[in-house]
Amino acid sequence: MSQGKLRVGIVFGGRSTEHEISILSARNILAALDRSRYEPVLIGIDKSGRWLVQDPARLLASARDPRLVQIETGEAAKMLAPGFAPDAAAAPLDVVFPVLHGTLGEDGAIQGLLEVAGIPYVGAGILGSAIGMDKDVTKRLLREAAIAAADFRTVRRVAFEADPRGAVRELAVLGFPVFIKPANAGSSVGIRKVSGSEELAAAIRHAFSFDSKVIVEAAVTARELELAVLGGEPPTVSVAGEIVVRHPDGFYSYDAKYLDPEGARLDVPADVAPALMAAAQALALRVFAVLECEGMARVDLFLTADGRLLVNEINTIPGFTAISMYPRLWAHSGVSSAELVSRLIELALRRARERGALQRSVTT
Repeated sequence: MSQGKLRVGIVFGGRSTEHEISILSARNILAALDRSRYEPVLIGIDKSGRWLVQDPARLLASARDPRLVQIETGEAAKMLAPGFAPDAAAAPLDVVFPVLHGTLGEDGAIQGLLEVAGIPYVGAGILGSAIGMDKDVTKRLLREAAIAAADFRTVRRVAFEADPRGAVRELAVLGFPVFIKPANAGSSVGIRKVSGSEELAAAIRHAFSFDSKVIVEAAVTARELELAVLGGEPPTVSVAGEIVVRHPDGFYSYDAKYLDPEGARLDVPADVAPALMAAAQALALRVFAVLECEGMARVDLFLTADGRLLVNEINTIPGFTAISMYPRLWAHSGVSSAELVSRLIELALRRARERGALQRSVTT
């Protein structure tokens, strides 16, 4: 520790299609970090996989547009082996806040590395991270728990390439329109809305450029609700917010989220009856538990015209950008960004203490 402060490693960037969004999230986490309690150590992973120490002042002064942000790679950006210290004389990190959205960050990869290194970290563990990242596995576990979600089918690259026409025919049972999604991606990357069978093959091939497994999901006419869950004993849940899409894509696409300032309206709280709000909150907490989550998650739901709640997906490292729902929902629920970041760090340290007390040997 430095002068009694905890050294918090904020790890961001990464080899993911959500690289730029991760940088924006890290910027806001750094801005919210209580400097009287924590000393930040910024570790940016560039698109080639290099670990580079970043300058906090430079990150805070960076652009808010994902098209303009990047990891600093100049002389000031010391390169690291993944040992989490800029040089041999530096103090070790006390806790890591991974804000690596997408593959190799949100899928259990960085969590496994931190577990092996014995460093406490914010958010879900290896299992919960891997489950939450994989939309196919998520939906199968929800189905096992009798939690309603949109009808879907899974398409794997090898099977599709062996018989693309047969694969397309089998998907007809879902009707149209459908959404084609990479099974392991976020921020709506690689997603296409398809209105007829003639578009299916091209959309599936597009999704295969991001993952070897693709989800084909029946479109649902519904309102889109999002809730923020914060771990603990027991976990707590925010009010629900609603996304009202106004972008030409017709759904909450990457452009609607991050590039078009008029692409979507975020209503916090959602305009729903108290009983429905309570039902959405209870469902979000149940999903959090069923999917083995810890620390934090954003649970996305569909609200149909007849009042049914369906699970869309879960995000175990939700966005922390200036427009992201997770911090906005907690702010409305009375938890500031600074308090939210501090709570997440404390949860990480508590989990590390609890796991550290487990017996690791059968010898006496």
